[in-house]
Amino acid sequence: MTRRGAGMFALAATAVVLLALTLRIAVASLSPLLTAIQRDFDVPAAVVGLIGMAPPAAFALAGMFAPAIERRIGLERLVLAAAVIAAVMLVLRAIAVDAVGLLGATAGVFAAVGVANVLLPAVVKKYFPGRIGLLTTVYSSAMAIATFVPPLVAVPLADAIGWRGSFLVWAAIAVAAVVPWVAMSLRARAARDDVVEEPRASVLSRVVRVPQTWALVATFAVNSSVAYGLFAWLPPMLIDIAGVDAAEAGGLLALFSFMGMPVALIVPLLVGRLRRTTPFYAVALLAGVVGIVGLLFAPTAATTLWVVLVGLVPLMFPMVLVLFGLRTRSHETAVALSGIVQSVGYGIAALMPLSIGLTHELTGGWTAGMVLIGAAVLCIIPASVIVARNETIEEAWERRTGRAWADDT
Repeated sequence: MTRRGAGMFALAATAVVLLALTLRIAVASLSPLLTAIQRDFDVPAAVVGLIGMAPPAAFALAGMFAPAIERRIGLERLVLAAAVIAAVMLVLRAIAVDAVGLLGATAGVFAAVGVANVLLPAVVKKYFPGRIGLLTTVYSSAMAIATFVPPLVAVPLADAIGWRGSFLVWAAIAVAAVVPWVAMSLRARAARDDVVEEPRASVLSRVVRVPQTWALVATFAVNSSVAYGLFAWLPPMLIDIAGVDAAEAGGLLALFSFMGMPVALIVPLLVGRLRRTTPFYAVALLAGVVGIVGLLFAPTAATTLWVVLVGLVPLMFPMVLVLFGLRTRSHETAVALSGIVQSVGYGIAALMPLSIGLTHELTGGWTAGMVLIGAAVLCIIPASVIVARNETIEEAWERRTGRAWADDT
């Protein structure tokens, strides 16, 4: 590799890692501080539910609109715009004076993060075509770190410098992420190579007609529903039902989030090697059901164990990311499949944090919310049967229609 090539590799890798950190710190740094924030102003349960709903809703909308915007302004410039908006909104969140300001800034953060979330795989494919697996592991690990570290240290930081200061620490990382993207955008503009093609309408129309697509949508929706429902509500839930304090609840949320680290490292390799999905569905189902039942009926007996078990449900996230590649023949089909699965899956998942908040508001307890999470986990059973068929999207379409995929595409 030439010196110039090595420099570009390092710049792009830095940009990807810092952006990946930003994608998750915005999600994981809020819920542990709700108790501290409510000492300054009231944050109703409905608003907390809307805040929890914001990430998956933003990701769903971004999956629909980001490709069209990217075609107009370019890949790097759109990611740069998203990074700038995320940094600004994180700062505004730190200076919010009421629940409306907190909600507005949070929604702005996740609108930007949603766009970046959709585009990051395209960035990796463009700049690291021979190292997609390696860079995917790197940025997935960065996202996992940024998911479990903020809950672990947010409360101690808030105790030392206030909840606003705690928020500003995370905003500083987002600001740092802007710098390499400025350079990336300038280089791409000079090279005039910052546009990535959208999948053709004919490919999209075929992908949506394959049952495996909708089984992956269900899998992704369950994974995200559990993840974002508990990102939003696990700390107050544990404070009430398990009798832990705010710092311990933040630590347990960090533990829940940390479970994404080992699965991000291990699951893609195992799925690629085994070419089977049933064992992973079985682990997610069994762990999720046992964890929820434990929290329902014996929350104080083994709180840490129940959190660890529920934290294994999101192993389906890296599994689905790998299947985007394994269950498609071409990059174009993979992009189409990823866009549909993420848009619809995140859209469904957005209902979970809001539903938990509303049921808590109506009942004053957490039983109904936990039952909702448990019911969602059970929905992966029929999806697992369909995804177990080891065939590509193209093969499934050809089997159903009797036509070759290449015809009229």
